[in-house]
Amino acid sequence: MHTTLAKRIEETAPAKDLLRFITCGSVDDGKSTLIGRLLHDSKLILDDQLSSLVKDSARHGTTGDDIDFALLVDGLEAEREQGITIDVAYRFFATSKRSFIVADTPGHEQYTRNMATGASNAQLAVILIDARKGVLVQTRRHSLICALLGIRHVLVAVNKIDLVGFDRDTFERIAGEYASFATQLGFTSIVPIPISARFGDNITEPSLSTPWYRGPTLLHQLETTDVESEGKAKPFRFPVQWVNRPNLDFRGYAGTVVSGRINTGDPIVVATTGRSSRVKEIVTYEGTLASAAAGDAVTLTLTDDIDIARGDVLVSPTACPEVSDQFAAHIIWMSEEPLFPGRSYLARIGTKTLPVSITALKYKIDVNTREHLAVHTLGLNDIGFCNLTASVPVAFDPYEVNRQTGSFIIIDRFTNHTVGAGMISFGLRRGTNIHWQPLLIGKAERSALKHQRAAILWFTGLSGAGKSTIANIVEQRLHLSGHHTMLLDGDNVRHGLCRDLGFTEADRVENIRRAGEVAKLMAESGLIVLCSFISPYRAERDMVRGLVPEGEFIEVFVDTPISECMRRDPKGLYAKAQAGKIKNFTGLDAPYERPNAPEVHLHTTESSPQQLAERVLAALVEWRIITAL
Repeated sequence: MHTTLAKRIEETAPAKDLLRFITCGSVDDGKSTLIGRLLHDSKLILDDQLSSLVKDSARHGTTGDDIDFALLVDGLEAEREQGITIDVAYRFFATSKRSFIVADTPGHEQYTRNMATGASNAQLAVILIDARKGVLVQTRRHSLICALLGIRHVLVAVNKIDLVGFDRDTFERIAGEYASFATQLGFTSIVPIPISARFGDNITEPSLSTPWYRGPTLLHQLETTDVESEGKAKPFRFPVQWVNRPNLDFRGYAGTVVSGRINTGDPIVVATTGRSSRVKEIVTYEGTLASAAAGDAVTLTLTDDIDIARGDVLVSPTACPEVSDQFAAHIIWMSEEPLFPGRSYLARIGTKTLPVSITALKYKIDVNTREHLAVHTLGLNDIGFCNLTASVPVAFDPYEVNRQTGSFIIIDRFTNHTVGAGMISFGLRRGTNIHWQPLLIGKAERSALKHQRAAILWFTGLSGAGKSTIANIVEQRLHLSGHHTMLLDGDNVRHGLCRDLGFTEADRVENIRRAGEVAKLMAESGLIVLCSFISPYRAERDMVRGLVPEGEFIEVFVDTPISECMRRDPKGLYAKAQAGKIKNFTGLDAPYERPNAPEVHLHTTESSPQQLAERVLAALVEWRIITAL
C-alpha cells in the first residue's frame, strides 16, 4: 500500500516538518478546487502556470468568468471533460511553518480504490462536505476508510458555505451530524471549518463573511496539527527486498527501514525463524552509515552467515512482531469480481508475496450505521472483516500499531490485478497453537505398499459432458489391474459432506474447497483419487492443484459442447434450468471457465468413452503414476 510517486515527492521535499494529507469526500464537493486555492494563496503558482490556468478555465472551467482552481489538479483530460477526479493527484507545497504533500482523491464511488491508495500514506484527512447537501453516504464511506487506514486527524471542511448565505445554523448542523457519526471511528481530533474554496473564505485568512466562526483557518490547522509524536519510537522493522550477492566475499540484505532505527553493532532477529545476528555494516551507494532510520534505503551486512531470503523481516530482538499463518483483518474490496471465502488469492505483505485464502467472512460494515451485516461475499467497494490463512507463517504488526507492517494487498492469481487492500487487526491464536504432527509413515511409504504413486485425477466439464462415465471406466480398469483408488463424484459428495451447500458461486467455491481437502487426505494415504466435479472456476481447480506437490494433480478436461450436453441431458437438468426451475445452472445462467492448459484434453464427440478412458490411462503411465497396464 505504498505510493511510489508520493515517496519520490517526499524525497525531494525540503528538510522541514512534513505533513502528508488527503482530501476526500463525495463527487463535486470541491476537493480539487480547495487544493488549487491552497496552491494559489501559498504563492506557489508561477506566472506562466497562472496564464495557462486562465486559458484552461475559459475552455474547461465551471466557474463562469472566474479562475477554476480545480484545473490545477485535474490533469487528466477525462477528468476535465467529466468534471470529476479519477486518479490520485499528488501535489507538494510549503509554507514557512511546514511542508505538505497532498493527495487529491476521487469522490466517485467507483474510484474508491484510488481513494484508499491515497489514504494509506496520509497522516491527516480533509473531508469536504457540500454545505447544500450535508453528510452523504460517500462522506461516511471515506471517513470509515480513513479510520481503518490509520488516519487519526480530520478536518471537516464544510465547503460552498457561500451558496447557503454563510449560514451558521447550516454549518453547525452539518458539523454536529458528522461528529455524531464519527464518534466511534477513533479519530484523535475532528475540527470543523466553514469554507468557500472558490472564493478563499477561511482557507488561509479568516473570512469577514463568517464573523460567528472563531476557529482556525484551514491552513493554520494544517500547519499546527501534531502528527510527528505519533510516529516516534516504533520498533525496528526491515523487510528484505533483495539479497545482494555481487561476489563470494559480500552478502548484503537490501531494503528500506519501514520503522524504528538500527545502528552498527545492534542485534537483529529474523522474525519468522528466530535466527539472530548483529549488524556489521550499513551500506549505501554513498558509503557506510553509523545508523539508519525509518525511510532510509540501505543494505545491511551481518556478522553471521544465516539463512535470509527476500520477504524476511529483520527486527529488534526486544520488540518482535507477531508471526502466524492465520490472522484477522479488515478488507476493502476493489474488484467487480466478488470476494469469495475459500478462494485462493495472492497477498503481498511487505516484500513477501504468498498464497492466501479467506477462511471466514465475519461481517460486512454498513458505511452509514457501522452495523455489522452477515454476508457470504464482498462486492466492489464493500468493507468487511475476515479471517485469512496464509501458505506459510508471516511476520506482522497490528495495523493500528504499525501501518507499514500491518497492511497488505490482495492480488488475483490469474489477472494479476490488485483486488483488495487489507489491514491486519490481530493474529489468530490457533495459527500459532496448531502444529504439524510428524508421522512415521508418510505418503511415499503408503504408495510404495500399493505399488503406485499417489495422485489426484480431476475430471472437469459441463453437466452431461461425460465426466462420471469416463472416470468410472478409468477406475474400473485401475481396480482390475490391482491399483488402489477412490472415486469422489460431485453428486455423491453433495449427499453428505456438502449437503448444506447450494449452487451459488460462493457455495460452489466452498464445495470444491471441501472436496479438494478430502482428495488431498486420500492422496496422503497413497491412493489414486479420481474426482468428478463440474468445478466451473479455474481458481478453485488451481487451489486443489496447490494442495499437492507438482506432478500429483492431473486435470482432465472433458470437453463437450453445451449443445451436445443439452441433447444428452441424462438427468433432465438442462430442461429444468431452461424452464426456470433451476437457478445458477453452469453453462446457462452461471459461467464455466475452461481450463487453460489441462494435462489431458478429451473431446467427447470424437471418441467413445472407452477410447477416452484409454487416453487417461496412458497419461497416468506417462506421468509415472502407474506402470503399464
